[in-house]
Amino acid sequence: METQIIALSPPSLEDLAEALRAPLEANFEHATISVVTCPDLRDAPFHLATQGLSGDEKIADVGGQPNLFPRPRLDCIWSMPDISRAMEMDEEKGSLLGAGAGPFHVVGQNCELAPNLSWSGGFGNVVNGTRVALIDRDTGGVSVDKTSSLDCALMVNLFGSSGDTGPVLKISTKSRTGPEKSFTECIRKALHAVYGASCMISLGGVVLVKSGRARYHVMPDFPSEQDLPFKERKDVDNWLTYHDFDGPIVCLSVLHSADPEALGLRMEHSHAFSPLGKNAGGHYHYDIGGDEVGVEYEAYFNTAKTLYRVDRPAT
Repeated sequence: METQIIALSPPSLEDLAEALRAPLEANFEHATISVVTCPDLRDAPFHLATQGLSGDEKIADVGGQPNLFPRPRLDCIWSMPDISRAMEMDEEKGSLLGAGAGPFHVVGQNCELAPNLSWSGGFGNVVNGTRVALIDRDTGGVSVDKTSSLDCALMVNLFGSSGDTGPVLKISTKSRTGPEKSFTECIRKALHAVYGASCMISLGGVVLVKSGRARYHVMPDFPSEQDLPFKERKDVDNWLTYHDFDGPIVCLSVLHSADPEALGLRMEHSHAFSPLGKNAGGHYHYDIGGDEVGVEYEAYFNTAKTLYRVDRPAT
């Protein structure tokens, strides 16, 4: 894999909490930001494969959207254990979570991927809670299920760590009153506003949409050759399918405040699944509230200390 390695020097979690407080309070009726010891994320309602988000924290941006536009590059397939090696992770113990395109060559069609895995004692002992979301060919509805595959395709954004417990940023909000409908974009834009375009702060973690309704997209199967190539970016947007789901929904998120090295990063990427086992999830966009219950979020994030740009596509 062709890999660029960027050392990061993020502010302390306490400084980040202070920087986020005013922007989040301006966007939500209730907002609290603090530094806490990470709860065991293996427990309900998160159901992650890893206990925590600490230890050798790093982020990888692999492939990218040019691998989908103007036509899917079906040779862009990676093994997540191989990506972890490119990220210089410990092969004896580690974890990955994030968002990407699923292993179409395994599933049998294009799909969304919510990577969620950990290992102890090597990759022969993987706990794999990864989900795929796809469009059912018969019903046109969303289907979400676990996959045993450790592959991904086209693009993926991953937060890696040893999976230890430790201090993390906890963000809780309720009842959005401001204009920023995306919880993760609200965080990303707030960090950019405070720290500027020359400072890269990269976060990874988990966001629980506790209640309220949010919008997600799920890629359908790849278009037929006669419908390719995509001519404009809006053609991709029109090809996607959009769905509204009520919480609780678990989102696995990676975001960056800026891209000062011009690495062609995906600035925010969050993929989701229902912790109740329902056919709900996909690529998180933003909340749309709800008739009876306002949107409520609870999130845990940690900062990456190293960024790996892997197999950046030619644009």
